[in-house]
Amino acid sequence: MSNIVIVESKNDRIFMQAMVEKLNCDLQVASPIYINDYKSLDGLDETKLISALKNLKAEIPKKGVKKIGIIIDIDNYLEPERLEFANKCIQQVFEAETLSSTKQFIDICGDNGTNAKLACYFTNLGGRGELETLLKGIKARESPYADCLDSWKTCIESQGKKINQKHFDKFWVSIYLRYDTCSNQDRKQAEKKCSMSRFDYVMEHKKNIWDWDNPALDDLKEFFKLFC
Repeated sequence: MSNIVIVESKNDRIFMQAMVEKLNCDLQVASPIYINDYKSLDGLDETKLISALKNLKAEIPKKGVKKIGIIIDIDNYLEPERLEFANKCIQQVFEAETLSSTKQFIDICGDNGTNAKLACYFTNLGGRGELETLLKGIKARESPYADCLDSWKTCIESQGKKINQKHFDKFWVSIYLRYDTCSNQDRKQAEKKCSMSRFDYVMEHKKNIWDWDNPALDDLKEFFKLFC
């Protein structure tokens, strides 16, 4: 039996896998959450999600897939708008019910009449954003270097310029990794050990720079508990 989660990017996959491991250990989930595979979309648009779902449809009977998760960023959309997007893609691939909310399974029918369950979740912090937005909200270390970017942002705006909040959050996380949480020794290999380009290294060796008990993660934990 196999469970599969579709995510937007490699870094989403790395973070979500770390969350699964934390749930199995720290929260003493009764039985392990087996998520055997993550399918990365490398960015999101309707065509990519439909293509990923079509490929997955063929795998349901082959791999005995029972539960499927879709995790995409909410970005600046409202939840009903994101649900409409997800439903539009799902309905083009599966015979399925309509998702009316996140963190709830619907029944879908794959090839050869094989049945499975599907649920979705939208990565967010306070109803907006993406992975970096969430990471910024769950930082566990003092962050003077990254926090000083707020003054820089104010200065930029006083000059009549703007910086997209999404890009700002990415910049904040990159500074947090590079200067607030990177040891002097690691800074000698900063690109490898202190950057989002090597987020796999960060999550393997520095999980404690994030607050895994932060309430901002409660909804995501509920989603993964569906796979218990």
